[in-house]
Parts: sequence; structure tokens; C-alpha cells
Amino acid sequence: MFTVIKADQLGRDTRVQMSRIFAEGYTQWLDYFSKDKNKIARAFAHMFVLDQFYIAVTGNKVAGMVACTDGITPSVKLNKKELRKHLGFFKGSIAGFILKKEFETPLENPSPDKCSIDFVGTAPEFKGQGVASLIIRHILENTPYKKYLIEEVADTNIPAMRLYEKMGFQEYKRKPFSQKRAKKIGINSLVSFRYVKQSIDSFKKDENLRSE
Repeated sequence: MFTVIKADQLGRDTRVQMSRIFAEGYTQWLDYFSKDKNKIARAFAHMFVLDQFYIAVTGNKVAGMVACTDGITPSVKLNKKELRKHLGFFKGSIAGFILKKEFETPLENPSPDKCSIDFVGTAPEFKGQGVASLIIRHILENTPYKKYLIEEVADTNIPAMRLYEKMGFQEYKRKPFSQKRAKKIGINSLVSFRYVKQSIDSFKKDENLRSE
């Protein structure tokens, strides 16, 4: 049984557990900096803004995580000093420069009714148990936004794409991946998904149509 809570409510080694999930999920993206998942986890454990994350827990174990922000407030904040400490001066500096731009860039045209869902990840031992869908469903049901955006999902991540589509997200944008990096990691494009909440009136109308 999993319980969904905000990450800042768990305490203890929350960041450590989240960083392991992150390292596992972003292996193909971060192998330039290190192929050692433990090193990646240590290097990025500092970055999570805990009150921007929802986690599924069982006991004291973090089974999965999902960030949800207003599109302006970052869900992670990279510290070059920490990155250099674990990855070395050169690679740590590059990581701080490149990834800060990728991870901390706000949504295009943010608005009060729109949010960004990021860093969806499940611990290896809990995969296939509906953890990610549980957290995302909790976010959809317990946050005040109307539009939920999941940006730049690799087109090779078929399980994630199927999950989002199953939950009602629709593809609305596809961006070609750089040819140089595409050849290296096998990604052709980055896909963006959008979920729009129905108004109560629209929901009632749909229900009436189904019952006719």
C-alpha cells in the first residue's frame, strides 16, 4: 500500500532516496558525467526543492516521485559547488551550466491555471505497481490547476508515453532531437503532453451523453 505525500513531510533520508530514483531514470542522459549511478545520485541529491515534489511512500521507503510546479518556481536548484565536489571541476562545471538551463527554465507563457509536471520516477523495486500513475492522479485531483503539462518526454520512453495517454494526457508538441545526441542515445524527438481538466458542467454533460 502506497501513500502520497509532499516530499518535505517525510524527512530523514528523503533526498538520498529521491536521488537514487533520479539517477536510475536519467542514466542515458547523464552518462557523460559518470556511468556510476551512485556517483550521479550523490552529485544531484542536493538539488531537489522538496516542497515542489510529491512522493509515494510505503513505510519509510520512497517508491516514486513527481514534481509539480506553477511553471515559474523551479522544482530543482543546482549548486555548482556540489556538482564539482562529486563530478570533478570540469564535468561539474559543465553540468552546472548545461543542466541548469534544462532543469530550471520556466514554462513558456506561464499562467495561474497552468502547471508543469517533471521528474517522474519510480524506484526499481516498485516498477510495475502503478506508483507513477498514483502520484500523478493525486496531483490532478488535489491541485488547483486546469492545464497540466509534461514537457520533453523521449520518444523512446514508450512505457511513460503509454501511461500518460492512458491517464488522459494528449500529445500537443513534438520537437526533433539534435542529430548528434540522437545517434548516441537513440532518441529521435522529444514529445510534450497536456492534460486539461473538464469543468463540472462539461463533466456532467459527458456523463449525460454516456447514459443516453
